[in-house]
Amino acid sequence: MNAIADDLSAVRALARGDEAALGALYDRYARPCYAFAIRMLGSEADAEEVLQETFLRAWRNAAAYDPSRASLSSWLLAITRNLCIDELRRRRRNLPAAPLDPTAPLPASERTDTAAEQALDAERVRAALASLPGEQRSAIELVYYHGLTSSEVGRLLGVPPATVRSRLRLGLLKLAGILRPGEPHP
Repeated sequence: MNAIADDLSAVRALARGDEAALGALYDRYARPCYAFAIRMLGSEADAEEVLQETFLRAWRNAAAYDPSRASLSSWLLAITRNLCIDELRRRRRNLPAAPLDPTAPLPASERTDTAAEQALDAERVRAALASLPGEQRSAIELVYYHGLTSSEVGRLLGVPPATVRSRLRLGLLKLAGILRPGEPHP
């Protein structure tokens, strides 16, 4: 049996409540999920909590896993990424607010027109990313948003680094075509 078939049977068993399947998936994917979480969060304790919650959510949502949308490793890394983002947002909310000086000019990043333009640009990029095939989107997000190398992404996704670089190139070409209307894209 190949790894994909093993993953599919393990997820199906997990959806039926098979604890041994959870253990098998944990043994196979805990290391890359933990490495990803620690890289995003910079804290071993927080990465361990995220890892635990990742597999708890996988346990609860195994029946919802759709192999046509993403590989199992991509699905687990997406859960990990979302939990890390939640943790980073929680940290930001818990930072003490600096006292404001009402006489100080606003920095350019806090100007309403600039902020609105940046928000529109960010939304366009998010929408363009969402339109890409999952493999290309995952490669771009992991490299550009999370700072992983093509070798690290390859290990996480179970593909050679050259495949990651190919997915990056194709994805970036498609993004350029989407974000620059009127120009053809692959």
